[in-house]
Amino acid sequence: MFSFILWYLLSTLLGWLTFPLAYQLFPALKDRGYTLSRAFGLLIWGYVFWLLASLGIAQNDIGGLLLGLVILAGLSAWTFFSDHRPQTTDFDDRVHGQSSIVEWVKGNKRFIITAEILFFVAFAFMAFVRAGNPEILGTEKPMELMMIHGIMNSPTFPPRDLWLSGYSISYYYFGYVMTSMLAMLTGTPATAAFNLMISLIFAMSAVGAYGILYNLLSKTLDHRPQTAEDHGTVNGQSSTVTALLAPLFLLLVSNVEGFLEVLHRRGWFWTNGNNFWTWLDLPELRDAPTQPLGWIPDRFWWWWRASRVVQDYELTGAFTGDTIDEFPFFSYLLGDLHPHVLSMPFVLLAVAIALNIFLGGWKGKINLYFGELHISKTGFAVIALMLGGLAFLNTWDILVAGALIVFSYALTRIRESGWGWGRIEDILLLAIPVGIVAYVMYLPFFIGFDSQAGGLVPNFMFPTRGAHLWVMWGTLFVPVFAFLVHLLRTKTPANWRAGIWTTLTLLFVLLAAMFAIGLLALRFRPELVVPILESQGRDAGTFIVDSFARRLSYIGSLITLLALLIPALSFLLHRNHESFDALPPADEPSTVNHQPPMFVLLLITLGTLLILGPDFLYLRDNFGWRINTVFKFYYQAWILLSLAAAFATAMLFMKLRGTAKVIFNIVFAFILVVGLAYPTLGIFNKTNNFKPPFGFTLDDFDRVEIENPDEAAAILWLRSAPDGVVAEAVGGAYSSYARIANYTGLPTVLGWDNHEGQWRDYLLIGNRRQDIETLYTTPDGFTAQEIVARYNIRYIFIGGLERSTYAVDEGKFNSLYRLVFQQGNVTIYEVP
Repeated sequence: MFSFILWYLLSTLLGWLTFPLAYQLFPALKDRGYTLSRAFGLLIWGYVFWLLASLGIAQNDIGGLLLGLVILAGLSAWTFFSDHRPQTTDFDDRVHGQSSIVEWVKGNKRFIITAEILFFVAFAFMAFVRAGNPEILGTEKPMELMMIHGIMNSPTFPPRDLWLSGYSISYYYFGYVMTSMLAMLTGTPATAAFNLMISLIFAMSAVGAYGILYNLLSKTLDHRPQTAEDHGTVNGQSSTVTALLAPLFLLLVSNVEGFLEVLHRRGWFWTNGNNFWTWLDLPELRDAPTQPLGWIPDRFWWWWRASRVVQDYELTGAFTGDTIDEFPFFSYLLGDLHPHVLSMPFVLLAVAIALNIFLGGWKGKINLYFGELHISKTGFAVIALMLGGLAFLNTWDILVAGALIVFSYALTRIRESGWGWGRIEDILLLAIPVGIVAYVMYLPFFIGFDSQAGGLVPNFMFPTRGAHLWVMWGTLFVPVFAFLVHLLRTKTPANWRAGIWTTLTLLFVLLAAMFAIGLLALRFRPELVVPILESQGRDAGTFIVDSFARRLSYIGSLITLLALLIPALSFLLHRNHESFDALPPADEPSTVNHQPPMFVLLLITLGTLLILGPDFLYLRDNFGWRINTVFKFYYQAWILLSLAAAFATAMLFMKLRGTAKVIFNIVFAFILVVGLAYPTLGIFNKTNNFKPPFGFTLDDFDRVEIENPDEAAAILWLRSAPDGVVAEAVGGAYSSYARIANYTGLPTVLGWDNHEGQWRDYLLIGNRRQDIETLYTTPDGFTAQEIVARYNIRYIFIGGLERSTYAVDEGKFNSLYRLVFQQGNVTIYEVP
């Protein structure tokens, strides 16, 4: 509880410390960046601290942390006392509030209180959930704990890799740096910081999404006259409450699978033989429901299936394995502190940056060698800081964030200068220089980062079934489709010719790229292609024909995505969108001045393309198939489409009348029932109905002390011992192996070898696994000493896992090394 309070106070202090800076940097946003100031402050503080430690200017200790915080405070104080005006005078009081920060705060108390209550409730809620199942066991959790402990125990950067002694981390680890910073400054052990960081990320994402929707709604409502019939108001009160839809859709509303679990448990639509569940083809749900029938799913870890609804089959009918299609609530329920979770509030920060640009913020000029960039130098620097930080946090996110920012800038240039080839030049003039600057700003990371990406691979065999697409996206698709239908119904101006041709062009590009890469691979890398053709029992021609026959049988997914893309692009590409105007009420005559919110249409377009892309191309990596590409692209798409769905719902609530409003209210209620079935039931299953076997705690080490007090005592001893490499048993991933490194922060010779193989060349791992086995089992002291010297081992740990993994010959250790710890069946030897 004390650590929770400290983290809340520190994050709140960080937000207020950063707000003067955000206030000046986000002049076009109604909230002036307030709701994203915590994430923005953590980004700046983290970058400054990491850079100083990487350059050897500061140490990875409390002093270095405070130095970074002082620099952030200095920037903010300079901004506050200078009280600079926004970089453009195009914003009146409706957008930027009063001229001073103090007056802005006084005038926005209702909004600030609502945002702070939301943050605290979200932080406390997720902390309570984590306290009910705080175990850092299974899936990727041990790896993530290793990252945190490794960074906390590294005197400088790059931090050392605890799973490969002698090497530094080769992974995007910025989120773990941020976690370690908060842990070190508050004195929180890594095993508690793990769960607190999940809770903090959840809360920052909640308030960040809330702020984005608040800014969108406020801007929309401010741009049309208020009438007596309006269901919303222009004074911000409606936006303050309605904006809560954003965290609801982003973090709580889930896919349809949880609702299907309830239907299946009730035995609905089930008959012997072929039935709805056979057609749907979701593993476990194809099987007969357990008896007696009930309402609550009772299958072990039933909530896992929701993250694996997209099913891929080879042309032979062989199942390739589950494709990962996580969504936010699943991630928080699972409790993995993985980069895609850690980056979420910063992706939202990138969305806010794009929105600020779209609304006219950061106007200025930068003269480049090849042309003129119409953006301020400060804005350019913030974009570079943000994009480089996202690459460091979760490299996949740079695609969606970069595209959103660049195309938002392009839309502002279209409003200012019209359509033309010059807009392509504008895109390149922003994208290329900002990419170079971002790379240079984070150069110490990129130098040591070894990506597993191996180029693009054509996806002939694995289109997504329409049924699976709707199970995954139905709760977001419905409000987005309703929004687009309303635009059609109100005769919102659209360029249908441009929308259709642009969509067909994008589809052609994806198909052409798929064929081109496939033909090039067949011509120049047949050793990669021929085994695939042989495994399917087909030559190249038959393979292509059968693949397209499958696409035709799965045509529902393509039709769905095209039905989103065509209208979204048609409205987006209309030439007469000079302003960000509001939607007309359904019964109000439409005129050329009634334009859709272009930024939301951009979110819909990019989100849809992220879903469509993996049906044609995927990134080659160690997974072999499209599993990881679907995972990362779908997750980014959920963020964008959840914001769009929240905006759509809010606007339809305020604009619909009569029967249409009644119908939409019923539809929305159904969406809530379907989308909230998963979190409502899943949370009790995951937490054992909030009856944790080891009591409520945020510190997983409390469990370790109860389950294995001897090893817990040994771990505490090693934490206080001098630094050194520890030898422990080596085994498979997603297991208890590497536990000593994970819980002590000391490097081991080899942790999970398959993960190290993903992060770097397998040649670097060498014979470490075999050498450790030899170290424990050989009776030959000289052989043992040679291995100890080779890996600079200081401690040899012998516990229950070592004894069950190897036939340990302990005699040589007794004769060669000093016994420094003995309790129960745990022994530690130190090499002199």
